[in-house]
Amino acid sequence: MTPAQLSTAIVGALTSLVDEGALTLPDGVPAEVTVERPRQKGHGDYATNVALQLAKKAGTNPRALGELLAARLTGADGIAAVELAGPGFLNIRVEAGAQGQVAADIVTAGAAYGCSETLAGERINVEFISANPTGPLHLGHTRWAVLGDAIGRVLAAAGADVTREFYINDRGVQMNHFADSIIASALGEPKPEDGYAGAYIDDLAKAVEVASPGIFQLEGDERRAAVRAKGYELQLKEQQDQLDGFNTHFDVWSSELSLHESGSVPDTLQRLKDLGHVYEDGGALWMRTTDFGDDKDRVLIKSDGELTYFASDTAYYLDKRARGFDNCIYLLGADHHGYVGRLRAMAACVGDDPDKTLDVMIGQLVKILRDGEELKLSKRAGTIVTLNELAEEIGVDALRYSLARYPADSPLVLDVAEITKQSNDNPVYYVQYAHARTCRMIENARDLGMASTGSTDDLLDTFDPGLLDHERDGELLRALAEYPRVVASAAELREPHRIARYLEDTASTFNKWYDTKECRMLPQGDEPVTATNLARLVLVVATRTVVANGLDLLGVSAPERM
Repeated sequence: MTPAQLSTAIVGALTSLVDEGALTLPDGVPAEVTVERPRQKGHGDYATNVALQLAKKAGTNPRALGELLAARLTGADGIAAVELAGPGFLNIRVEAGAQGQVAADIVTAGAAYGCSETLAGERINVEFISANPTGPLHLGHTRWAVLGDAIGRVLAAAGADVTREFYINDRGVQMNHFADSIIASALGEPKPEDGYAGAYIDDLAKAVEVASPGIFQLEGDERRAAVRAKGYELQLKEQQDQLDGFNTHFDVWSSELSLHESGSVPDTLQRLKDLGHVYEDGGALWMRTTDFGDDKDRVLIKSDGELTYFASDTAYYLDKRARGFDNCIYLLGADHHGYVGRLRAMAACVGDDPDKTLDVMIGQLVKILRDGEELKLSKRAGTIVTLNELAEEIGVDALRYSLARYPADSPLVLDVAEITKQSNDNPVYYVQYAHARTCRMIENARDLGMASTGSTDDLLDTFDPGLLDHERDGELLRALAEYPRVVASAAELREPHRIARYLEDTASTFNKWYDTKECRMLPQGDEPVTATNLARLVLVVATRTVVANGLDLLGVSAPERM
């Protein structure tokens, strides 16, 4: 029996009490109530504080309301006992059969277990990694590659229609500097003072020549334009390939330059003028963002006629809203704290409620240590550590998991030796090994000729959920039943690290179950296969399913052998 099913039962009990006149709730019966696993074993399988929450509204005291609920819930399907504790907590014990049925439900759902319709109908845009197409992706991009992708995955699991978007900063003088640097390398000349350095520029110059023979024999602006276009194309393709290899995939690659060329920016400025939120001062055009909580008004067009990045940001936001997104999530670096207020004010200026249409997440810096020294230099890029170099040295799974298991606003210091060692002290190894252990157990069951290892239907034909009645069985079942709630919470709060921490706790619960002699899944020696062995095989398959599903939400593989 899952927390969600118990919540439904409690809501049903409240509804019947209201219908019978035994209880009055002026605000109506809540659609759901919170049901949690108690911290202490003696407090039942699940607990709820619903009586404490509703007593005042019902015009009674928590214990009196708790007694009403306990009497109504006792004996209900799947509920073995309900005890009233303290000022009004309800401790609930469920029947072994009802608890064991969770395993069958998980096996039946398979990869869909944990998914819900919590955010169904919401169209959400997640923009992460806003980068110049002028060089390799670096460590800062790497953290967002993990978190942005994982946020997109948990939102989709919660039923949202999600679009993952990469914003290409391909407009501005840096693109000319980029082209000039490639040309200088190809001609054997010193790089321009404001250009780009690093071995990757030399590699790129060679690649441009191979892709477009004779391109460097062109003259002046024609050469610069051609090299800029080809260098941009090749460098962007490298970024895309890097991210694909890192298991981070985007639905849309949005170009800042295209935004301007499409006329979106002038249209945006006109809309703001029509709304009365812009004014001229000192020859510049300003947006009156202080009307909506910003610390100062923002320039849209400088006095020399040049458009600001803020003008692009505003047009880009409106472009997303025009594409039908209900909520726009921005993942920005630690140096963008000032953007939160201005982006919220910008959304308000165009007539939106930023509490509903905008989420701005600010990430903190990451340091990677090797042998006690911070990694700062790159063989290819010179002054930055690239995503590819990190993935090669640490491994995609270890790097992704290590970055995903902490909140975005938490500064990180990761040690290469610690996050790559094959030890239970390493969280990613610990969780992946738990999955590999379940796979080995299922393979051993198959080798012993245990029934129900062929298909899901065969697996469940002889399953008796009531046989999963050991204390450790119950602990593992309750942990597995918690997974959908964790996914929904991670989606609502945009916190995929909750998935990682849940997986670690569940792996620990599984290992304790595995080490319990009374919970052996396989028969010993010449013992015959019993219905209890088969029931525990279903529990192992359910555990494998949950761990694999959770790792997938983090973009981390679930190995069958380690």
